[in-house]
Amino acid sequence: MTPIGGSGPELTSATVHEAADRIGALPSVIKPLSPDMHLEAPAFPVRVPPGDNLWLHRAVYAARRGEVLVVDTGGGLEYGYWGEILAEAAIARGLAGLVINGGVRDSRRLIELGWPVFAERLCVRGTAKNPRGDGELGEPVQLGDVIVGLGDLVVADADGVVCIPAASADDIRTRSIERERTETEYIQRLRDGETTVAIYGLP
Repeated sequence: MTPIGGSGPELTSATVHEAADRIGALPSVIKPLSPDMHLEAPAFPVRVPPGDNLWLHRAVYAARRGEVLVVDTGGGLEYGYWGEILAEAAIARGLAGLVINGGVRDSRRLIELGWPVFAERLCVRGTAKNPRGDGELGEPVQLGDVIVGLGDLVVADADGVVCIPAASADDIRTRSIERERTETEYIQRLRDGETTVAIYGLP
């Protein structure tokens, strides 16, 4: 999949957060199931009723290839909204991954599949599928203090998840790459004997 803003080096969440003037960090409790999982894709927001995953089944077929599902569970954290079956369906559809402020299950199998899953917790507790449940697809959701809209840039790795407005994605990508280059130079200077105090001009 080509990342938002075109092809290029793999972005990291910490670098993107800094390059974007420290905006967009989702709650730090949302972590990958495996530390080598990485996401860089446009968001498809999903809002589900607490304890109900019917809207996730719908989302798998509403989202476009290459999009990542970003899911607000309405505070219903103690449920396993996502597991092996939904992951297989999402992979078949070509979706990029899942970010959810709630629980997932079948974690060992999800890790074996290698499909990126970033979740607030693991939870075996099952969910309902109420056809009259109050949910939404493609409309903005709020995770922590960040509002995630359709097409926003999601970057996620072992450190956490960052979401940047789509309108800023190309600029932030460029700034992130420049920041990575600068830090590579700093590392070489440290290896050559300079100090962080001197490099950063600290008092």
